[in-house]
Amino acid sequence: MLDPSHPAPLAAIPREPYDLVIVGSGMGGGTLAYALRTSGLRILLVERGGFIPSEPQNWSADALFVERRYRAVDPWLKADGRRFQAGMVYAVGGNTKVFGASLPRFLPSDFDAVEHPDGVSPAWPIGYRDLVPHYAQAEAILGVHGEPERGREGDWDGPLPFPPVPHEPAVERLARGLAAVGYAPSHLPLGVDLRPGGACIRCGTCDAFVCRVHAKADADVRCVRPALRAGVELLTGARARRILTAADGARATGVEVERDGVVGVVQARAVVVACGAINSAALLLRSASPQHPRGLANASDAVGRHLLLHNNTVMLALSPLRRNDAVNPKTLYVNDFYERGTDDHPFPLGHLQLIGKVREQMVRTEMRPAPRAVRRLLTDRSWDWWIFSEDLPDPENRVDLAPDGSVRIAYRPNNERTHEVLVREARRMVRRAGFPIALTRRQDIDACSHQAGTVRMAADPAHGALDLDCRSHDVPNLFVVDASFMPSLPVMNPALTIAANALRVAPAVASAATA
Repeated sequence: MLDPSHPAPLAAIPREPYDLVIVGSGMGGGTLAYALRTSGLRILLVERGGFIPSEPQNWSADALFVERRYRAVDPWLKADGRRFQAGMVYAVGGNTKVFGASLPRFLPSDFDAVEHPDGVSPAWPIGYRDLVPHYAQAEAILGVHGEPERGREGDWDGPLPFPPVPHEPAVERLARGLAAVGYAPSHLPLGVDLRPGGACIRCGTCDAFVCRVHAKADADVRCVRPALRAGVELLTGARARRILTAADGARATGVEVERDGVVGVVQARAVVVACGAINSAALLLRSASPQHPRGLANASDAVGRHLLLHNNTVMLALSPLRRNDAVNPKTLYVNDFYERGTDDHPFPLGHLQLIGKVREQMVRTEMRPAPRAVRRLLTDRSWDWWIFSEDLPDPENRVDLAPDGSVRIAYRPNNERTHEVLVREARRMVRRAGFPIALTRRQDIDACSHQAGTVRMAADPAHGALDLDCRSHDVPNLFVVDASFMPSLPVMNPALTIAANALRVAPAVASAATA
């Protein structure tokens, strides 16, 4: 629960105007609030959820994966009209409350145009060097343990704040086995509090769980709570319905919110949207007006388009006679295929990393016909990998609104041959390392965990909704600072880049809030 020394969230929709309203308290909105906490601006964070309490269910696989505790309950629609419950958490800190604390940087090549079989992943209008100082600042705020990418130490301007999280003995044996057959495993950069005297207890409930001891570098603990102590205000349980503008549509004037059945308007000199790429696009589309008939900030018709989710597969690698006794194995990744392909597929493939230990409850739905004892036997022995490769921006992969106002997602995977080759190479890798069985399952869009691209940044207003400061080309006091801004989605967790970008654009946001 919120520490009693922290200011309590507001009890009702405030009527007085603010300099800045930030909608969403995840990695983008939370980091921005932290960055501007001492700016002298009067800032309000608007969050649809509340604080997730510290409770036994934080660490219960049954609670999280069977009962789906903390999951958003409002269904979204697929293009064919089927409803589904997305893997979204509406809470202070957003989906970072259940992320695995993976905080790698994107690589310099990720900001350049990259050719793939299905097209080109576009260059960003900013480069890696534009983010380097902000990466370092974000790593300090989030307390990242890690080391520069092997062979790329020159791309970092110094070490990370803390040394890598040590591999457990079983993971160290796996790393040696992978190295012995020609791969180059590395330590995954992680945001966990393993400082001397830190809160982390190296439990097995980090990835996909809520951290009961607040040792994970989620946006709530690392950004929002320090911002509240510095005077930023917070309105929880408040759903942003739409962003309002002046009569001529030229400036945002506030946010219409609904809380406990009451609808009110919070006035602001500047507005920042940071609800996640899907919900941010939906909010802008719901904010259509006579001056902005296609949705707010959407003269380019880019809002809601170019949805990116990664191509994702989970792999369970097994040697039937060997148990996996690692408690939290998510400390290792393999980037051998990140910038190169194979003889039969000479294109970049993607990223492989261990994930938190898969439990029987996590595979129950997929393996329902199998007895529980068989599922437990399998998961007790599995080494669990996340395999992901890049999907390419497609204007027809999009978020829009159904007639009843529900969020509707039309998404067709692309660059699939690349993903198939990466899965093949991942299977080959674990077999060479001594795991003869490799079970894989392709992930559907339901998780929506690495969503990006729906309010893309572009220097040319005809090609994107945001300028290089993540400011709307159409409405100069409106910004978007979650992963919506990304022109492409490189194949690593985007959380650190979201935080670094929020730090980068914070001065522009502050300037707009005082104009």
